Amino acid sequence: QVQLVESGGGLVQPGGSLRLACEASGFTFGLFAMSWHRQAPGKERELVAEMDSSGDNIFYKDPVKGRFTISRDNAKSMLYLQMNSLKPEDTAVYYCASGAFSNISYGRSRRHWGQGTQVTVSS
Repeated sequence: QVQLVESGGGLVQPGGSLRLACEASGFTFGLFAMSWHRQAPGKERELVAEMDSSGDNIFYKDPVKGRFTISRDNAKSMLYLQMNSLKPEDTAVYYCASGAFSNISYGRSRRHWGQGTQVTVSS
């Protein structure tokens, strides 16, 4: 049974930082690209960042470039998202997802999704 379990969300002030984690199980984590997505209230879910299976290739959406860092530990089947300089517009439920291939596909062809973790940026 495939599981993706996110953690690390919470309430943070503007300018603050959070580190999200996604624990994967039930599949060979190191063979697949992984991604972070987010969905704000009243908006569609959007891709935030994606990393290929080896960690050599990374894609970031423009709004998070220079502030967020995606990383993975294939030995531990873990995906991370370090979020710095957070803004109120980063408030959303954040999801991790597994790709269908080893290469980046810009958020397409997602096989499995986690349940999400809430990130709220507010003073």
